[in-house]
Amino acid sequence: MARKNRDEPAEWEEAVPEPVFCPLCERVIPEDQMDAHHLVPKSKGGKQTVSLHRICHDQIHAIFTDAQLAKKFSTIEAILEEPAVQTFVAWIKNKPPGFSDSAKESRQSSGRGKGRKG
Repeated sequence: MARKNRDEPAEWEEAVPEPVFCPLCERVIPEDQMDAHHLVPKSKGGKQTVSLHRICHDQIHAIFTDAQLAKKFSTIEAILEEPAVQTFVAWIKNKPPGFSDSAKESRQSSGRGKGRKG
């Protein structure tokens, strides 16, 4: 009679989902803090999304207008090149994954609403 391999999960064990890492701050994103960010805003015809921490997502929209995101900042790499984002990432990087705080309004985006659009 063949023995069961002890490394195989038993039928009653649930598979643990792989953690999702925020491409902005590189921390694990808790499920209740996960937001889908449209790389090109929906208002500009974008469809592709990336998962971010809610606080990171809010900060992107506090720094950039939808027009800026569509024209120049439609990739995570481009967003990460912006000095205001680098300052934010340096600050948030060592916070716990579930850390929540309100996004800071940037001087570049004065007059822009706080609402999240994509």
